[in-house]
Amino acid sequence: MSKVCEITGKTVQYGNNVSHSNNKTRRRFLPNLQKKRIWVAEEGKFVTLKISTRALRTLDKKGYTAFAKEARAKGTMA
Repeated sequence: MSKVCEITGKTVQYGNNVSHSNNKTRRRFLPNLQKKRIWVAEEGKFVTLKISTRALRTLDKKGYTAFAKEARAKGTMA
């Protein structure tokens, strides 16, 4: 199961855990992904997406069609 938002393309970021003695070990910052069923009125059906919560908020604001159009223009959504 990949950790990538299907609309924004947000993915895992990497960094360091830093201890009190300043030892550094690699760690991963995972995106907050949720699996959501979204009603698309233009198509008259539900679409299941694995999207980040940030994208979900933007989706509520702009609507699926406009947000998907922008994502396709940016190249983050197929």
